[in-house]
Amino acid sequence: MASKISVVLRPVKSIVVRFCPFESNVESTRKFLGCINHKKIQATNRNCEVTADVRHDGSEPLVDVMFADGERLIMKGANLTTIEMLTALRSRCNAKELQEEQKSKKKSP
Repeated sequence: MASKISVVLRPVKSIVVRFCPFESNVESTRKFLGCINHKKIQATNRNCEVTADVRHDGSEPLVDVMFADGERLIMKGANLTTIEMLTALRSRCNAKELQEEQKSKKKSP
């Protein structure tokens, strides 16, 4: 299932997963947090700070990803599945990796 999706966190600076555990729509966000904390994914970037912000205020589940270049990816987990969130993060990380490779190729002729 969700664990089959491999994510490389190299371009990611930090991830904040925010949710109220007493709401009914937080299951996919909690599972996303579990997947991101897996040792294989964490090994792709030891400097990536993963924070769980658990609140009791009825707020909607949210994943806030900050990339090293300052760009942010905000995913509202209420209407997303774990796989959708992991896939979105993976595609954004892959795009950033590709941009970095292209920049390094241009610098060295």
